[in-house]
Amino acid sequence: MSSRGPSLTLLVAGQELLLAARSRWTQVFAAVFAVLALGVSGSGYILSGGRGFQDFARTSASLVQLVVLVVPLAALLMGVLSLAPERGTAELLYAQPISRREILVGKLLGLFAALAAAEFVGFGLAGLVVFSSTGEEGGGGYALLVGSSLLLTGAFLAIAALIAVGAVGRKRVRALAVALVVWFAAVILLDLVALGVASLLPSTAASRLLIVSVIANPAGAVRTGALLGIEGTAAFGSASLALLRFTGGPWRTALLLGLSLVAWVVLPAAAAARRLSRVDL
Repeated sequence: MSSRGPSLTLLVAGQELLLAARSRWTQVFAAVFAVLALGVSGSGYILSGGRGFQDFARTSASLVQLVVLVVPLAALLMGVLSLAPERGTAELLYAQPISRREILVGKLLGLFAALAAAEFVGFGLAGLVVFSSTGEEGGGGYALLVGSSLLLTGAFLAIAALIAVGAVGRKRVRALAVALVVWFAAVILLDLVALGVASLLPSTAASRLLIVSVIANPAGAVRTGALLGIEGTAAFGSASLALLRFTGGPWRTALLLGLSLVAWVVLPAAAAARRLSRVDL
């Protein structure tokens, strides 16, 4: 990358952030995520008959599944829509005096910033409601969930880049279909398949298969890591203890889950950049 590369990449990122902020998709995601997060934070008030809101720990545990379902879907769809432009737009974009890799990195950074801002709106509003009602107890787990959400966003944006590279014009529809299949597989199908296969294996082999499937799946890694960080070993009962024994303790578990998520950010993005440099647009 040339000496002017970082400034050009940031310029692309800034332009992408501006476009994404103006996009109805981003605005809808921010609004929906905020409403759902507020709904979860207020559910304790409703369930308790108006006696009070849930604290940060319970709110965080309740929000984990929402994050795992909604964040990957938004990142995949918005990533593909932005990174798989119409043919005329693609030809104009890649004709600029900047490498394709710098354009890809800049667009990913801009999209990440836009999605992160949208998520902060939801987390911020829900956090204010909880803090004003119950105080700061459990705030560490809430911060962990926010960080996990950002990692999940980065991972699925990178996957979206790999799906979208070269999908110009009519191929965008196929790329969007692939993105939906990837979302369904990562969030729902892989867990069901792992459970089904595990039911056919001896207990030791089944336990190892389930643990590996959790670590290798970005959605599963975020779900497991966030719940363990919020609730400790009570999150999954005996399964939590089996995971800690398999990995060698809490810190090694956190390290493995973190490395898995970082790998899902770096490897698909690198593969997308390499593929983009070779594809004929």
